[in-house]
Amino acid sequence: MTAPGFGVYIHWPFCLSKCPYCDFNSHAAATIDQDRWRAALLRELDHYAAWKPGETVTSIFFGGGTPSLMDPTTVQALIERVARHWAVDPMIEITLEANPSTVEAQSFRDFCSAGVNRLSLGVQALNQRDLSFLGRRHDVAEALAALQLAAKTFPRFTFDLIYARPGQSLEAWQAELKQALSLAGDHLSAYQLTIEEGTAFYPIHERGEFQLPDEDLAAEMFAVTRALCAQAGMPAYEVSNHARPGQESRHNLTYWRGGDYVGVGPGAHGRLNNHATRQHRAPDIWLRRVEEHGHATQVADLLDARTRAEELLMMGLRLTGGIDAGHFQEQCGLDLWQVVDKNAFALLEGEGLIRRTEHGLAASEAGQLLLNSLTAALLG
Repeated sequence: MTAPGFGVYIHWPFCLSKCPYCDFNSHAAATIDQDRWRAALLRELDHYAAWKPGETVTSIFFGGGTPSLMDPTTVQALIERVARHWAVDPMIEITLEANPSTVEAQSFRDFCSAGVNRLSLGVQALNQRDLSFLGRRHDVAEALAALQLAAKTFPRFTFDLIYARPGQSLEAWQAELKQALSLAGDHLSAYQLTIEEGTAFYPIHERGEFQLPDEDLAAEMFAVTRALCAQAGMPAYEVSNHARPGQESRHNLTYWRGGDYVGVGPGAHGRLNNHATRQHRAPDIWLRRVEEHGHATQVADLLDARTRAEELLMMGLRLTGGIDAGHFQEQCGLDLWQVVDKNAFALLEGEGLIRRTEHGLAASEAGQLLLNSLTAALLG
């Protein structure tokens, strides 16, 4: 599938605890009124369905937070409501994020029965020291058990790892990645640890209480990740994502290819009819506004052609296949080669950071390590 598709993203903002590296819109909560939240999510979905009638949904993604803390009946109700509003692709991908704790794993079969056909597990590490450092609530045994159960329960599953952790050597990451690949299904995500402002890690890293591997070592880890995943039959299709051919995340490809998608739930982003939408981040305020107004939209900005082009360039360069010039023009109305700074392109091409392809342009492996700078240069 090369078309962007049309997706639905549903955000569940609650977790049992907040991980110290996480800068997502997630909030620890001891109790949740599941019935009230189900009704609100359904109501906001109804609101956005009117924005984009007549589409065929190719993917639904339940993200968070920890959406595996949702009642499976809520997941089922939302899937059914999507099918009421739009046609559904026969090969629709329905992903739910989960953690490998024993409590959450007990619900896997219920989520599968509700309609989820792809599970995304937040494993993050396969050794206890680093799981503790990352603030994860599961241990290695629970991670391994959850991976085994996911493989038995869902047609497709994926899991996340974080590398370039404090004190991690290249050899240790190679060994851990090889173990992960022996456990993987058809997809694996590997993210470099970054310290974001607003996270619990940020102030203690600023104080020097821990150090990350230097840039050279992190780049070696990136290269090793690419090589080992390719050898295992799961080449990179995006900066941090690897899959067997045909098993890429359809939902994430909608983002990276510039497709439209609905975003509901606290802080959820959407792209609809050249509008960038964003819902209110605070769960309590979001819930109250949806109950009062039918939605909690905080932003609904119309994107001009130039802004849309910049967004398509930034997202498309994340893909190893790069940007298709024809699709680019269809989506923003501008010629790719008129948007790109010709002098910057020539310089970057000469440095081996970007290349022309049969249909457009793509960043090289080295270029994907420098995407922010690469995009800024190309945009002049």
